[in-house]
Amino acid sequence: MAPRAQTGSGRLSRGLLLLWALLGTGLCHVGAEAEGFSQDARTSPPVAVFNWTAQLVEETYTNITQKCWEFFVDLMRNVTASELCEWKVISRPYSLLQACLEGWADHLRYGYPNALAEQYIFQSHHRYFHNCTLEHQVYFDPPEDVLLAMIIAPICLIPFLVTLVIWRSKDGKAQP
Repeated sequence: MAPRAQTGSGRLSRGLLLLWALLGTGLCHVGAEAEGFSQDARTSPPVAVFNWTAQLVEETYTNITQKCWEFFVDLMRNVTASELCEWKVISRPYSLLQACLEGWADHLRYGYPNALAEQYIFQSHHRYFHNCTLEHQVYFDPPEDVLLAMIIAPICLIPFLVTLVIWRSKDGKAQP
């Protein structure tokens, strides 16, 4: 058999194959029935609509956040166990993790905070910072009954003191 000369039909068949692949995957479907195009001249043919944009963004963000986490883990390898609770040591890796998660979410218009970023932040706390305790005593609000007494006592004392000042000033004697 002699080799055939390339004709223009090769390009046409590749174009039809590409169109068939797009139609087969659903990328060119809008949801309208094709039979209506011959009936109404005002109806336009289906246009390629990509419904997977949100799914693609989520998948991209998932892959990027995994890279952010791996970078954070790599930075935390340089931190010794005794330094894990010192903010001046861990602030840089922790801030870079947060900036990476937030920056890419903003860049992809994914929304921040989100469940995936929150999961990585919780994972960092669980893995690295769960043994950190506060060296200084933490002060809490007093119980409600004590707090109420501390608020009401001065308020009730003010009218009594005003009455006492007025009563003493009515004595009529000039004070030196």
